[in-house]
Amino acid sequence: MTSKIKILIADDHPIFRRGLRAVIESDHGFEIVAEADNGEEALRKIVELEPDVAVLDVNMPGLDGLGVARRIQSKNLPTVPVFLTMHTDEAIFNAALEADVKGFVIKEGAANEIVACIRETAAGRRYFSRVLTDFLLNRRQPAASPLESLTASERRVLRLISESKSTREIADELFISPRTVDHHRANIASKLNLKGKHALLTFALTHKSEIL
Repeated sequence: MTSKIKILIADDHPIFRRGLRAVIESDHGFEIVAEADNGEEALRKIVELEPDVAVLDVNMPGLDGLGVARRIQSKNLPTVPVFLTMHTDEAIFNAALEADVKGFVIKEGAANEIVACIRETAAGRRYFSRVLTDFLLNRRQPAASPLESLTASERRVLRLISESKSTREIADELFISPRTVDHHRANIASKLNLKGKHALLTFALTHKSEIL
């Protein structure tokens, strides 16, 4: 029998937390092992219980969601952090990527998206609310598309990156070697002047609708 995905919920609004718990527990593959109403309590329980996924409100008193995610990263804990937020804020999104947050769900649509987000991130994939990628795309309206400088092969690789696929998954789908995929990644980043660990993924997500 497949073991259940263990989850911690941290949010300082008990009514929202209760509703979120009901949605998550409707999936029999999930088990909520703890709740917390602030970041410090969430971090203690994460260290103690090592849940598979921690669903964290970005804005909590004391240690916020981003602070918890950074502690998870610095302590090399196995828990995957997922963010809930009321705000479609590009700065928070980029900071979350740097803290290795795998999922980002807007609270307004959490009831419809949180189950899919948990399942995807627990499997090692990324999940971001569609409204977030649309928001970021609308905030970045370049006069000329930077994608014009890419070759057809580089655009195919970038399209698969926008689907949060790994180097190995891209290589398998395009029938090329992982080394070739890495070469394309480097060329794309160079042409688009992208720097930083997650810059290429952020670009791919924000320009997803432009990549054919």
